[in-house]
Amino acid sequence: MKPILVFQTDFSYKEGAVCAMYGVVKSVDPELEIIDGTHELPKFDTWSASYRLYQSMAFWPKGTIFVSIVDPGVGTQRRACVAKTSDGYFVVTPDNGSLTHLKHWTGIEEVREIDETTNRLKGKNTVDVDVFHGRDLFSYCAAKLASGQITYEQVGPKYPLDEIVLHQLHEPIFNQGEVRGIIEIDDPHFGNMWTNIRTRDFLNTGFDYGDKVRLTIRHQGEDIFSKSVHFQKSFGYAQKGDVILYNNELMRVGMAVNQGSFSQEYGIRHGPDWHVTISK
Repeated sequence: MKPILVFQTDFSYKEGAVCAMYGVVKSVDPELEIIDGTHELPKFDTWSASYRLYQSMAFWPKGTIFVSIVDPGVGTQRRACVAKTSDGYFVVTPDNGSLTHLKHWTGIEEVREIDETTNRLKGKNTVDVDVFHGRDLFSYCAAKLASGQITYEQVGPKYPLDEIVLHQLHEPIFNQGEVRGIIEIDDPHFGNMWTNIRTRDFLNTGFDYGDKVRLTIRHQGEDIFSKSVHFQKSFGYAQKGDVILYNNELMRVGMAVNQGSFSQEYGIRHGPDWHVTISK
């Protein structure tokens, strides 16, 4: 079976960019299967692109090719690459931080820079276009790889793993009865916020489901939220409107308002300057 192509971008569906990319794929090989991851990543947010790759990749068949395009540096000297993960997936992406979480949590076995002389779309009114590598480079190269027209080695030259562009990751700090971390990402539809605190480590620090804990969130030195809340396995253990801590789908500690939006109700965002302290 040919590998599935899974796309994620910040393009939205408001115009024809996604349609054009998929047209390129089908022109290379009509049999290729294309699946939407999301096209609603925050604009220019390579951190979110990195996190969402890590969030979903392991649930796909080995060999799946992910095409991740959040590319504020399109047309510049930033590398266009195909990375091979240590567990057998491929990521076609600009090398601009989007491989951070995979490199840290999964591992990257090899990375190759796309050779534009052989793996870039020619003709079709694409000559001298430098603003749509999603169509002209990433989709085209991914389709050739998935169809078997090129091998991974024919993508282009290999380059050192330590040259991959990475965002800085922050590790939580664990003390008995207290954990400090950051809000790493959001669950935008429901307004939940996800920390970088691994639930297993949280439990090993002395916390347990059902505990009432003090949750404090600080931003730029100011307390934004500080209340006693319960740590629960899931939302069904809380009353509607209750603020809870919970074990999210990636086994990280999350924060939510049951059947509400924690982000909207309390003005909480994510990033390395959003600090979380959970204490007994």
